[in-house]
Parts: sequence; C-alpha cells; structure tokens
Amino acid sequence: MKLLKQQNLTPRQIVAELDKYIIGQKEAKRSVSIALRNRWRRLKADPEIREEIIPNNILMIGPTGVGKTEIARRLAKLAGAPFIKVEASKFTEVGYVGRDVESMIRDLTDLAVNMVKMEMQERVKEKAAEIVEEKILDILIPPVRSKSPNKSNSSSTSPEVGFNPEKASDQELNERTRERFREKLKNGELEDRKIEIEVNSRKTPMMQVFGPQGMEEMGVNLQDMLGNLARGGKKTKRTLPISEAREVMIELESEKLIDHEAAVQEALERVQNQGIVFIDEIDKVASDSSGNKSGNADVSRQGVQRDLLPIVEGSTVNTKHGIVKTDHILFIGSGAFHVSKPSDLIPELQGRFPIRVELDSLTEKDFIEILTIPKNALTKQYQAMLASEGVTVTFSDGAVREIAKIAAEVNEQVENIGARRLHTILSSLLEELLFAVPDDIGSGHIDVDEAYVHKQLDGLVKNKDLSHYIL
Repeated sequence: MKLLKQQNLTPRQIVAELDKYIIGQKEAKRSVSIALRNRWRRLKADPEIREEIIPNNILMIGPTGVGKTEIARRLAKLAGAPFIKVEASKFTEVGYVGRDVESMIRDLTDLAVNMVKMEMQERVKEKAAEIVEEKILDILIPPVRSKSPNKSNSSSTSPEVGFNPEKASDQELNERTRERFREKLKNGELEDRKIEIEVNSRKTPMMQVFGPQGMEEMGVNLQDMLGNLARGGKKTKRTLPISEAREVMIELESEKLIDHEAAVQEALERVQNQGIVFIDEIDKVASDSSGNKSGNADVSRQGVQRDLLPIVEGSTVNTKHGIVKTDHILFIGSGAFHVSKPSDLIPELQGRFPIRVELDSLTEKDFIEILTIPKNALTKQYQAMLASEGVTVTFSDGAVREIAKIAAEVNEQVENIGARRLHTILSSLLEELLFAVPDDIGSGHIDVDEAYVHKQLDGLVKNKDLSHYIL
C-alpha cells in the first residue's frame, strides 16, 4: 500500500504546519493532528489488527468563522488525502426529492480519481513533452521518406564539413531543417507561431439525466454513457500559438501515457484508507431543542441522520469507479449548535463522533494575529494583488489594531461571523484604492495607517443601519 510522504508528520509537526495558517484553536489542532497520525499508524500496524482499527471521528463545535473548515482543509492538504466538504442541510431523507447521502462518497471518489490521474500525468510529463516536440515538428516540417534506403541518416543530426545541399537527399534536407527548427523551439523563437492541432471534441448532449432518490448513480452512469456516445472519439481542429498548443498537446499525451485502470484502483484505495469527509452544518439536521417544535421538520432531520449513520458507521457505496467501503474514512462533523445541542443528534450518530472539540470565539487579539501572522493573511493577499500593478502597500501597526477593533465591535453588535468579518472590513477599507489603481495611481507607495482606517470606515460603522451590510 502506497503511503504519502506527508503522512510521516508527527502530531507536533502537524500542529506546527496548521499554526502557519490558523490562529489559536489549540485543542482542535491537537485532536486533528492525532487523528491524522493515527491513520498512518493504522496502515503501519499488523495486518491482522489493521482492519479492526476504526478512525475516531471528530465533532467540532463553535460559531461560524472560527476556523473549523480551514482546519479540516489544511489537514487534508498535509495528508495529500482526498477531501470533500458537504453541507448536511443539503441532504434529505430517502423518499424525498434531494441529494442522496451516498453522493458524498461518490463525489469524494471522483475527486480522488482526478487527483491520482493528475499525479500520474505529472510523472510522465517529461516523456509527453518529448513526444509533443516531435509532433510539433511534424506539423511545421512534415517528414519525408528516403528514396535511397541505403543512405545513412547520421548526417541529419551532425552536419558534416563539405555538405552539399544540391546532392543531398530529400530526407537529409528534411532532417537538417527539422534540427534547425528543433533548436528554435527550444530557444523559444517560435512561441507565437500558430499551428493547427487536433483535440478531443468536448461537445456533450444538451440534457441532464435525473435518477430517482436512491438511484442517483444510475442517472450519473447513463449521462456519462450518452456523453461518450455523443463524442464518439471524434476530434476537432484548433489553431493556436505554439506556446498554447504545446500545453494542450502535453495534457493529451500525458493522459494517453498513464494507466487509467491503475489510477482508478489507487484512487479507490486512497478514498477507503485516507479519505476525509467534512460534514458542515451538521447541527442543522439535529432536532430543535429551543422549544420551537415542528413535528414534520424533526422527523425529516432524524431521517437524514439515520441515512448518514450507515455511511459513518461503515458501509459499501456503489460508484461509477467501483465499490467503496467507508469503514476507514475519517468523518469530521462541524456545527455552531446555537439552536440545538450535540445531544440532540440521535444517540447512534453521537456515538460515531467520539472526539468533541469546542472552538473558541475569536477576540480582537486573535484578529490582529490573523491579519499579520498566517502565510495567507488578508493583508498579505491585498499587498500581493496591488504589487502586481506596481503599487506597494504597507499596513501600520495602528491600522491593523484599528481594523481588528472594528471587526470585533461589528461582530458583537450585529452578528458574530468570526474571521469572515475581516474580509468585508478590508474590502470596504480598500475599495477606493482598488478602484483608483491603475488609472489614478499607476505606481508608488501607499501607507495605510490608523487615520486612513478612520477616514474610510468611521461613517459606515457608526451608522447602525449600514453596519448590517458589513457581512
């Protein structure tokens, strides 16, 4: 069984990697780091006990915007594992119109197959590039057959002193011309020259096949089959510059070189042993414990939970790529649980999420760190975007503190949406600057200080009605 290099990270190293992007939430980071390391430990365990080791699914509880989704997403990247985020509220009980809960496993499998195929294509990219170079040369300088089979072609690749073009064969002249063009290709002298290439037709039938609840896979397979019939392996011609044509041709050749059956098998193995499903808004399918009872709604929510139960417990799901067993897929549930409580989930489902982690609400101090420390901090993102226009932007410490203070205040007064508030605060703060570049400000240096923050945001924040729009 193939193990990914990233999975050798220790729990402490995993937390250190998560710290680069996520502020605070130490308890949650510890829990997911242990869960990820346990997957590696299981695959290294004695084969006799390996199948008996089930993953400890995690239930993350906390308000929106505190990092629940980001923790799960970064965890999947560290593992190099197939990862999918689904919203529990999108699923409906069997017998009603909506998505079948098994579709999350089918989507995860599709993602894994694409992931593995891309990795395989990357490994054969160099070989594909060599094939494409020859094909481009064939288009530019079509090869000719030698009329003199006894002649040697060695002179075509190493010009000899005294070579006489008038006495050379057509093939020798052709090969010498090809070599000259090969050098031009390698030197990038022909990148803008247009050539005509054949690509697979991407036309698909203008229709969609819907299967009844529980028969979604049949609908998917039928649609794929009709799409393949419509394409029929036909080719279509496109005229592109060599720089673009090369990329298209390399992609096509790479796809031909990989073993598609092996890719599917490896993908199925990854899904079953390394797959991660993040079920967001799981609190929305819990019974309402606020006292506002709605009998039909509660029955429907419980129905969705009971449909989720076998998937989380371990069952087999039919996908167009093959059967997938969910016994060792890691499930991470997430919810704010403002209206309901984790105990409002049906007992069987509660038991399948043994690790519960409560995430803390973000403070003003957290916002300051979120704006400055992570590799993908919002301030760094805006600096990078404006740098592409030749404008250098710096945020003073006072400006960062004021932005954090405003975000915390608006969260407290309007609605607490956590770090997502920073996105809209910064968008409003820099709107004028983003609009002025590059027409009014072609290049230069802009200092965003505390005074600038007050100028741009004070009127908006003080007006209670307008503050509702800072979402």
